[in-house]
Amino acid sequence: MGLPSLRAAAWALRRACGPWTPRLGPRLLCLPPMAGNGEAPVPVGTKQEQDRKVRRGWQGAARIWEETEQQAKRLRSSEGGGQHRKLPKRKVVLLVAYSGKGYHGMQRNVGSSKFKTIEDDLVSALVRSGCIPENHGEDMRKMSFQRCARTDKGVSAAGQVVSLKVWLIDDLLEKINSHLPSHIRILGLKRVTGGFNSKNKCDARTYFYMLPTFAFAHKDHDAQDETYRLHAETLGRVNRLLACYRGTHNFHNFTSQKGPREPSARRYILDMFCEEPFVREGMEFAVIKVKGQSFMTHQIRKMVGLVVAIVKGYAPESVLERCWGEAKVDVPKAPGLGLVLERVHFEKYNQRFGHDGLHEPLDWAREEAEVTAFKEQHIYPTIIGTERHERSMAQWLSTLPMHDFGATAHAAAGPGAKVTEASGSWRSPMKTPSGPQPLALPVQDRFLNQ
Repeated sequence: MGLPSLRAAAWALRRACGPWTPRLGPRLLCLPPMAGNGEAPVPVGTKQEQDRKVRRGWQGAARIWEETEQQAKRLRSSEGGGQHRKLPKRKVVLLVAYSGKGYHGMQRNVGSSKFKTIEDDLVSALVRSGCIPENHGEDMRKMSFQRCARTDKGVSAAGQVVSLKVWLIDDLLEKINSHLPSHIRILGLKRVTGGFNSKNKCDARTYFYMLPTFAFAHKDHDAQDETYRLHAETLGRVNRLLACYRGTHNFHNFTSQKGPREPSARRYILDMFCEEPFVREGMEFAVIKVKGQSFMTHQIRKMVGLVVAIVKGYAPESVLERCWGEAKVDVPKAPGLGLVLERVHFEKYNQRFGHDGLHEPLDWAREEAEVTAFKEQHIYPTIIGTERHERSMAQWLSTLPMHDFGATAHAAAGPGAKVTEASGSWRSPMKTPSGPQPLALPVQDRFLNQ
C-alpha cells in the first residue's frame, strides 16, 4: 500500500474514533474513592454508552480500512495488466515453425542467457504482444507452457506445437509475429481443453532428415562430391535398411542417456523411408522421413548415421541386428543441420474432442500451405546454403573411418564379452572358476532385475 493510502486510512480511523485519550479500566471504576480524592466513580450508564460509541467507532474504522486496502490492491493489479486483466485466460495451442540454425535447441534455459533458444524469442514475443503478463515470462509454469518436442541444437521445425494459457486479445497471431524474427513464425492457433498438455497428449511425431545424396556414395567406387547422383539400386538398399527400424526395439545404442536394460530405451517406430531425390542449386538431396511415438536425444541422427555408414561401406549390415542387444555398439551421429520436426499427431485427442462441437481437431489442414511456404523460404535454403558453405555433411563423412566397427563386432562375437557403460569401452571378461563375469550394469538397472 502506498503512502497516500496509509494516510487516508489513518485519517478515517481518527475521524471515526476521535483523538485517543487514556481511560481507566472497568475494575478501577468500581472502587470507592480514596482518601483525599473527591472524585466520584463514573456512572455505569455513562460507561456503557462510552463503550458502545468506541465499538461503533472501531467497526466503522475497520470497514474503511478494508475498503481502502481493496482499492489499493485494485490499483496495483491494474498497473501491470491494464485492460487485459479483465479478459479470462484460455488454454490454446500454437503451431510454431522455425529455422534452428544459431539456436541451442527449442527448450528455454531459465537463468542462462549464454545459450539462446527458440523459446527465449517466443516468450519475449508473447510478453511484448500483451497476451501474457511479464511474470509469466519469467516463470513459464504460471502459463502452463509445454512443448511437444525438445529439438536439439541446430534442429528446425515446420510443425512444432506448444500449449499455454493466454489472454485472447484481438489480432493475437499478428501481434505475436510482429515481435518475432522472420525465421520464427506462429502459423496457427486453436482452443483446446483446460487440461490439455501438448507433450502428454501427443501420440506420435514425424521428423524428416534432409541430406545430400553423396552421403550414400560408396567410399571405394563412387564420387564423393556434389556430382554424385543416387541410383535406384542404392535407394532401394537404403529403404531396406531403414525398414529394419520399424516396430519396437531397444534403442539404447542410439542415445547416450539409456542403459541396455532400461525399459524406457524401448521405442516404437511406425515408419521410416527415403523419398526420391531432387536437385537444388546443382546439388542432389534426399529426404528421410520417420514417424514414431517418441524419440530419445540424438536417436534419429544416430539412426541415419548408422545407415549411411553401412551404405558407404564402413560397417557391415549385421551391425544393425547387434544394436538391439545389450552389447555397446559404436554408432555414428549424423549432423543436426538436416533434421526437421515436420508434424506432431494427436489422434486420440481428435477422436474424443475434435468433433464435440466445442473444439477443433488438431490436424492443421488449413495451415498446410503456410507450412510449405515456410519450409521453402526458411528451412530448405538454410540447409542447402549451410551445406554449401560449411560442408557439415562432408566434414562428418570424413570422420566415419575413425569408428572401429570391426573392433565392436569382434568384442560382441567373443564369448562372454561385456562393456563398461560409463566409458563405453570394450574389455575381455576376467577368467574365474565359475566362468565369465556377468554384464556390468548401472545401479538403477540392477534394481529393475531384482
